[in-house]
Amino acid sequence: MTEHQIVSILKEAEVDIPIKELCRKQGMGNSTFYKWREKYGDIKILYIKYLKDF
Repeated sequence: MTEHQIVSILKEAEVDIPIKELCRKQGMGNSTFYKWREKYGDIKILYIKYLKDF
C-alpha cells in the first residue's frame, strides 16, 4: 500500500470504528495496522502532509 493509503486507514481508525472491524474491511491483519501505527506514529503530521499533496 502507498503511504497515502496507510495514512487514510490510520486516520479512519481515529473515528470510533473498532480496529478489528477496520482491518477486516481493509482485508488486512490487526498486526499490520499496529505496525503501521508504530512506524508512522504521529498521524496528524502525516495527515497534513497527505492533504498538502492534493
